[in-house]
Amino acid sequence: MLSNILETEIAIKLVKDTFEIKLAKNLELVRVSAPLIVRNDSGLNDDLNGVERPVSFDILETKVEASIVHSLAKWKRLALKRYNFPNHKGLYTDMNAIRRDETTDELHSIYVDQWDWERTILHQERTIETLKNNVKAIYKSILQTQRKVCHRYKNIINYFPKEVFFITSQELLDMYPTLTSKEREYQITKEKKAVFIIGIGNKLSNNEVHDNRAPDYDDWMLNGDLLVYYPPLDLAIELSSMGIRVTEESLVTQLKEKNCLHRLEYPFHKALLNKELPYTIGGGIGQSRLCLIMLNKRHIGEVQASIWPDEMIEKYQKNNVEFL
Repeated sequence: MLSNILETEIAIKLVKDTFEIKLAKNLELVRVSAPLIVRNDSGLNDDLNGVERPVSFDILETKVEASIVHSLAKWKRLALKRYNFPNHKGLYTDMNAIRRDETTDELHSIYVDQWDWERTILHQERTIETLKNNVKAIYKSILQTQRKVCHRYKNIINYFPKEVFFITSQELLDMYPTLTSKEREYQITKEKKAVFIIGIGNKLSNNEVHDNRAPDYDDWMLNGDLLVYYPPLDLAIELSSMGIRVTEESLVTQLKEKNCLHRLEYPFHKALLNKELPYTIGGGIGQSRLCLIMLNKRHIGEVQASIWPDEMIEKYQKNNVEFL
């Protein structure tokens, strides 16, 4: 194990630097700058499950109401258009956010740090095969990074299997019809070690959704979550949520499903309806979660600086776990 905070900080930089290089190469991405805040009237912020409150404020000089981003899902697609990215090329960026309503634990923090990425595709490439190929490229980047970390730190254990197992959310429900969606995720991930669950957001045969997704970026038939089983915590950890983005048609269908048709008046949504934006695939990859697994940590507070309940800090200090 890493012996102290300073050694951990050096190892975190190794993970992040290496993964960025591998991800950019494997997906043909260019790093860009991204906003921390967006205007409330732009329609660019992600509403997550629709109940989380963004951190909002007015800007003194302009009187504009703005919010700290929850994610950059819609902004990235707009950026690909503005920056004139060619087909099959894309961007990645550091996405930092505050999710004030998050319940903190070993994996969750009010501070979110992830790599957000997006790349252009053709309309005819909006397929499950394209989705899987991009997942495999991301997973290849993870394996390449873990090999370098293990080479540098001989006592680090590699918990990543050689391949990802793919399954749809409906197939997973058919396998475990009596379990909740989180219980199903745990069972399949513990068995297969690394799993990508396809189809998050649409209603399943039990008239429920596997998990809620915003209606205006992912196509619910062509998206999914990448999970890895982590034995030290006995948890299925979601490392990435990603998907092929909505078309004009699926945007309207999904907004109608969620009773959000009023969003069609936002600039982003109007541009999409007018076919002014490219077809894309993209997602986010958790930086701190990846570091947690790769560096064999027990709490996300060991690899990111945030705010935690006093009792949580005391509990982990008693077990010799130091937070940043």
